[in-house]
Formats: sequence, structure tokens, C-alpha cells
Amino acid sequence: MSHEFSTAGKTKLGVHGLLIVFDVIALALAARVNIFQEFFFMADLFPLGLAIATLIVLFFTLVLDLTLKNTPTARPAVYIGLLYVLSILWLAFNAFSTSRWRNIPMNCSSIPEEYADERTWCRDVQALKSFVWIEFVALFFTASFTLRYAITEHRRGHTQIWSGPLSRYVPRNQPPRNEFSRQTVTDYFGARGNSAFEKF
Repeated sequence: MSHEFSTAGKTKLGVHGLLIVFDVIALALAARVNIFQEFFFMADLFPLGLAIATLIVLFFTLVLDLTLKNTPTARPAVYIGLLYVLSILWLAFNAFSTSRWRNIPMNCSSIPEEYADERTWCRDVQALKSFVWIEFVALFFTASFTLRYAITEHRRGHTQIWSGPLSRYVPRNQPPRNEFSRQTVTDYFGARGNSAFEKF
């Protein structure tokens, strides 16, 4: 069985990898901030914990998609749902943490030079404030764009997009119905009174 990825799938995997890169950066910054604060403040701990959870989810969904041909987590409905859940969590925790960081000076250069460690911490917090929102925006827009793409393909008659992994999805029309294939009751007794017996 072929494990080749489609053009749409390669784009999806590339964006997925970019989400992981953003998350790793946020995780590294959150770790630096928490190490300086000795893991004391909740406003700093939330981004750290959420970045770890997001990395686990994104990493394992990527591994499953690369190793299994038809893993449920790669199907559009599940994948979109996971991204929306993560984006909602990032939005909620970002709002809390950002409100707690408002007293940190925007201009870290205003901190006296003799407090070099505090200056570094200030810069790390400012960078973390940016990347937690970048991560939220990236997750939300990826989920929204994927949803729009799936709905567009569905409207074009490519309903198979929902039943398989997006990474291996190839737009093609459904095969025409074979008159010798298995027929249902409605095939014989249609709503308009036509039946399969009229063929004989």
C-alpha cells in the first residue's frame, strides 16, 4: 500500500511542522522565564504547561500521520477539532498571563545595567508575550483554513475528504455508479414512482 503524500498533504505537513517550531520557541522562552522565577508565578507556568501539552499533541499526531496510512487523527474532522481545542486553550491562558505581565516594563533597557539578569528576563518575557499569541493565531488560522478547504472540497462533490487522512487526500470525483452493483429498496421503488423493474 502506498504511503505517498499528496500535494495538499505535503502543505498540511509543512504547516504542521511550522506549528511545532512556534511551539518549541514558546516552550524554550517559557522555560527560561520560569527558571529565573523558580517556577513560582502561575502566569509563567501556564504557557510552559500548555506549550508542553501542545508539543506532545502535535508531535504524536505528526508521527502517527507519517507512520500509519489511515490514522483517525489525520482525518480533517479530528485534526480540525484538535487544533480548535488547542487554540481555545491558548486564547484563555494567554488572556490570563498577559494581564499578569502588564506591569513588566516594555522597554527592558530602562532596567539598570547592573541588573543584567533582570534585563535578560525582561526580554524573555516580552518575547514570550509575542510567541504565545503567535502560537494561538497559527493554530486558529490553520484550523480555520483546513476547515474551509475541507468544506470547499465537499461542495465540489469530493466527499471522500472526510473519510481519509488529509495528508494523502487527492481531489477526484467519485466513480460512477455501477448498474450491476448492489441496489437498495429505494433503487427499486424510487420517490417518483420509477423502479428498476422498468428496465425490463
